[in-house]
Amino acid sequence: MDMVSADLVTLNLLREAMETVKSSPLGVIKTPMIPWCQTTLPLEISCNIYIKLENMQKTGSFKIRGVANQFARRPSGGHFVTMSAGNYGKSFAYASKHFGSKGKVVMPETAPVSRSTLIQSFGVEVERVPTSSLMSVVNRCVQEDSMTFLHSYDDLDLIAGHASLGFEVLEVMPEPDVVVVCCGGGGLLAGVAAAIKLSGCDKTRIYGVEPEGACTMYKSFIEKKPVGMDTKSVASGLAPPFAGTLPFELCQRYVEGIILVSDEEIKKAVSILYSSGLVVEPSGCAAFAAIFNNKIPEMEGKNVVCILSGGNIGKDELVNFND
Repeated sequence: MDMVSADLVTLNLLREAMETVKSSPLGVIKTPMIPWCQTTLPLEISCNIYIKLENMQKTGSFKIRGVANQFARRPSGGHFVTMSAGNYGKSFAYASKHFGSKGKVVMPETAPVSRSTLIQSFGVEVERVPTSSLMSVVNRCVQEDSMTFLHSYDDLDLIAGHASLGFEVLEVMPEPDVVVVCCGGGGLLAGVAAAIKLSGCDKTRIYGVEPEGACTMYKSFIEKKPVGMDTKSVASGLAPPFAGTLPFELCQRYVEGIILVSDEEIKKAVSILYSSGLVVEPSGCAAFAAIFNNKIPEMEGKNVVCILSGGNIGKDELVNFND
């Protein structure tokens, strides 16, 4: 893959991508950002929390933002391959159908079968493989079948598309004190952080949240280079086998730190949000879990934004979270 430097990520590039995302034929919506309601979500800490409801986004997650920008910058009618545990695959399949391009999603065997079925319903091929061989299968498709690889998190166009979420946050709250974003490969975190910091919010503290069993970005921060690991988490969407190179560079530059939450804390977060009337998948509520468990430094009296990044969870899965 061509090495792309974080220096290429400029405010102009991100603003251009935001216009592309806004006017995309895929119908990306500006999702609501609402004040946290103490009556339904009681919290020990006194601060003003706003939740960004990206679980209400087209295709059920933020991923469509990046996909809208990726597809807008590729020739139509192409033949694309990607790897995804679900949400990116769903947006990718939706876009492939809309733009009339052929697609294939390489999925980890651990992903819920319901996700594969859904992706196939858009006319996109799915191949389920062990997590460790995701990349080699993608490479085979590129070499043998001349497909073009669209990366689900380590891609400049994708990250620029995700930055639109950061700009939307600033429209509601021009200078947030703290922004908390879940982190898998780091595409969303990198995009949101770059949009906010490049817009001049130097004092805003941005935190990424990862599962303890899938903490590639956390480890990358320690080792000062992108690393991989055998990931295992109830939040499959936050468990890619390695941190993205470009996301890592951008996160190093614009993110204050990476916070870890346990699978138990994630499960509890799904349950608490559900009982408050919000359907959020495990991968979508890591940021909430970190805030709820008071893991974010110095929130007292601050304006805090929490991104709920996806709501793709089936009734069958929800049962496991609401004991």
